Amino acid sequence: MASEPTQRSYRAPCPGCGAPVEFRSAQSAFAVCSFCRSTVARSGEALSRIGRMSEVFEDYSPLQLMAAGRREGRAFTLVGRLQYKGETGTWTEWIALFDDGANAVLAEDNGAYVFSLPLDPGRELPPAEHLRVGASTPIAGRSYEVASNLSVSLIAAQGELPKLPPLGAPFRMVELRGEGDVVSIDYGAQPPSVARGRAVALDELQMTGLRDEAAKEEKGRQFACPNCGAPVELTLATTKSVTCRACNSLIDVSQGLGGALRHALQDEPVQPLIPLGSTGQLQGVHWQVVGYQHRMGHEAGDEDESFGWEEYLLYNRKRGFSFLVDAEDGWSLVKPTTGAPRYTAGSNSVSYLGTSYELQYSYEAETGYVAGEFYWPVERGQKSFNSDFAKGASLLSMERTPNEVTWSSGSRIDSDAVAAAFKIEDKKALLKRGDARPTTGKGAGGGMGCMSLILLLMIVLLLLAVVKACVDDRDAGGSGYTSGTSRSSGGSWGGSSGGGSHK
Repeated sequence: MASEPTQRSYRAPCPGCGAPVEFRSAQSAFAVCSFCRSTVARSGEALSRIGRMSEVFEDYSPLQLMAAGRREGRAFTLVGRLQYKGETGTWTEWIALFDDGANAVLAEDNGAYVFSLPLDPGRELPPAEHLRVGASTPIAGRSYEVASNLSVSLIAAQGELPKLPPLGAPFRMVELRGEGDVVSIDYGAQPPSVARGRAVALDELQMTGLRDEAAKEEKGRQFACPNCGAPVELTLATTKSVTCRACNSLIDVSQGLGGALRHALQDEPVQPLIPLGSTGQLQGVHWQVVGYQHRMGHEAGDEDESFGWEEYLLYNRKRGFSFLVDAEDGWSLVKPTTGAPRYTAGSNSVSYLGTSYELQYSYEAETGYVAGEFYWPVERGQKSFNSDFAKGASLLSMERTPNEVTWSSGSRIDSDAVAAAFKIEDKKALLKRGDARPTTGKGAGGGMGCMSLILLLMIVLLLLAVVKACVDDRDAGGSGYTSGTSRSSGGSWGGSSGGGSHK
């Protein structure tokens, strides 16, 4: 039962249309009229119209204004929504008002949710350009790693708001990640505002008043493929990239559907072992396969030795996204972390949430083929530097690009569990990998497992047979011989488990 608010709310006519505009929090300085979308500024008990807000885009989120929940025993209500656009697409922050008048933010983070509270940084913050991705900086007496430093802008807002950057004006947003939490620095305010958050599940927040999934508009967001004209429909809440089912073109929709859409043709379509749209239960959670990537990797400086693996993007309405990874050394289920391990660049071990992980592989990765929908603007040819760590069956992976460092954690799973989950027992033999043997701890392409030994033995036997045939042919006076060629199964030989890139 929510307690009675401890402060008086304030309501006054909108200066633009006369409709009632309500302020529930004394900290809220702005509101957006729900009738005419006027941006209203509050000074004492006087309201003034300072412009018109763009209409929020439909994100099909289960969250909505006036949904309520509890965080650590304190009741809150979602009273405002801010939508941002950055270099990696769009995302939403919801303003949560506690019954005692304090504010918080419930935001998206790599396909999941983070609940953040205001934080005193304990020092004067440096300019955003001084916070280099990968560097460490102290905040409130703790050391954090700079995970991203992006130029963003506000594109729409709704409801009651404690802050309101100028519409469309770019500013920097910096993310710092520590062990188990994330700190955001918003340079759209002066001085910059700082908040610290942790990952949450909507069930954990005991949310009520969520949007009924059945009430979601069935028309979706549909548009014509810019390459072939076939209809393409977006079904996920936060899709930034999608492929056309008719011509396999990869389409970037991160900047909206109103303007010209960038697209890239993809030749030689790859058929995933688990079909897109499949549903299944893994580790007690119901998932739907919404995206698929084939990726290639090679050790730094060694372009000749390459290996491949597959990543299936899984979606659950309340849990967000996870990655089902199909690599030579087995299957794994991993999810982007909110925090980051204690890690020194070049080190062979990391510590995360009390567990030490040892380096297994380091390699350069590139996206080769894409199908389905993704919550970040994925592109063919996207490159990153990856490092994979392990502790028994537990996994930890890092991906680094010039603009972002992301970590994912998870565990190995048996191929039979994958087959059973997605009801593809007829493909059990195709799903078998190296999960019947322990991993070697060698770098990608640097170790030789059982499958490699078997392949090598088959090649040796084939060569011996060819040589014998040649000798027999020569002894019989023949003038020629027949040679055979073979190639590997294209996909999962090579042995590293990518953690999935994001945003």
